[in-house]
Amino acid sequence: MSTPTTLLDYQHQLGSVLIGRGTAVDIRAIEGLGQVPPRTADVQPPGEDGLWLSADYYGGRLIRIDAAIKDPAQAGAVLDAAAALQDEADTAAVRGQGGTTMTLRLKFPGRPARAVHGRLRKCDLDLAQLIHGYVPVDIEFQAAGHLYYDDEAQSTSMPLGSLTEGGMTFPLQFPFTIHGDPSAIGRPGYLQVGGTRETWPVLRVSGPCANPTITHVTTGRSLTVLATLAAGEWVEIDTRPGWRTVLRENGGAAPLSPASRIDEFVLTPGLNEIRWSATDNTLTSTLAVTWWPAYKAL
Repeated sequence: MSTPTTLLDYQHQLGSVLIGRGTAVDIRAIEGLGQVPPRTADVQPPGEDGLWLSADYYGGRLIRIDAAIKDPAQAGAVLDAAAALQDEADTAAVRGQGGTTMTLRLKFPGRPARAVHGRLRKCDLDLAQLIHGYVPVDIEFQAAGHLYYDDEAQSTSMPLGSLTEGGMTFPLQFPFTIHGDPSAIGRPGYLQVGGTRETWPVLRVSGPCANPTITHVTTGRSLTVLATLAAGEWVEIDTRPGWRTVLRENGGAAPLSPASRIDEFVLTPGLNEIRWSATDNTLTSTLAVTWWPAYKAL
């Protein structure tokens, strides 16, 4: 995974294109960075005053950018810059299937860069002043959700056959026993999760093992994959909204147990404990947990 480009204050990045401060794309205003309007089903009760308030849900964040591309010396360079803004949005990797996204990164003073994931819905040009090397651009970016995310993912790996946190306390009291039943081994892992909102992790189990079960101890939620993995094989559980897939290394799907709720397996801000178990006679299988800290506001 490549390291994102370091952004200056008021410099942003749409896909792979830098915009804002220090670039040819001048940003005059950005809208849609505050609270997203809730999606409600409020009901007016007949024959009485008041309102029955439903549960509130948030849709995706729509970010509007009022920009202009400037290059007084060369009109062609202005059109090239406008074309670059649209390039990544027009790839099969972004628009070729449901759920795929590109990234808009935002950098404001007093905050590290934050990212939203979605698709470019509008990139409209006003060419009236092209001869002067000035083209206003109206940009709309539709994010898949309402949250902001850290630029870079956090990740940890948990071997099945060893402790990932802690250790032994001396002096040891003999005799002590190490459990030898591979079907009953469960090792704890502790994750310090940043952000201000819960976030959905990506979980990858690498074999050899069978029927791995991953448990978020705080909430008690568990995911059990009903599959046998040989050495070199893996299964990845993507719990993120819009994805929520369970895929093998060969591109095929793997089933979860009926009690597994992939939509409720979340990491919360602060200390999280993850335990996992599997049948593995070699004690060489591993679990990798990857997450992006989430924020409800910039």
